[in-house]
Amino acid sequence: MNNNILYIEDNPDNMRLVQRALESRGYRLLQANNGLDGVQMAETEQVDLILLDINLPDIDGYEVARRLRSSQKRALASTPIIAVTANALKGDAERALDAGCDVYMSKPINIRELWARVEAFVPTP
Repeated sequence: MNNNILYIEDNPDNMRLVQRALESRGYRLLQANNGLDGVQMAETEQVDLILLDINLPDIDGYEVARRLRSSQKRALASTPIIAVTANALKGDAERALDAGCDVYMSKPINIRELWARVEAFVPTP
């Protein structure tokens, strides 16, 4: 494991928060600002975990998760995906899980919860 975490997020404030939180724990954060760039980065980089916003400017996170799970890169079929979203309506968590996400986290991001969720999949370096 390289401890590489890909965060697909279009909000720069959220990106900075997560970057600081994870880099302080020794993780390397790869950043994509939209869904298509995120899919491409996941297919070309070694990624141990993906944090995925659902509300993206091009394709939504559900479609990103589906594309990752059906990618030609076999490792992406089992790479953990954590949906991180402000969507908190009934059924949103189930929809994220159905699309291929492993875990659903709601925003605003709780740093302690983020650390716990990430460390469950990628132990602290």
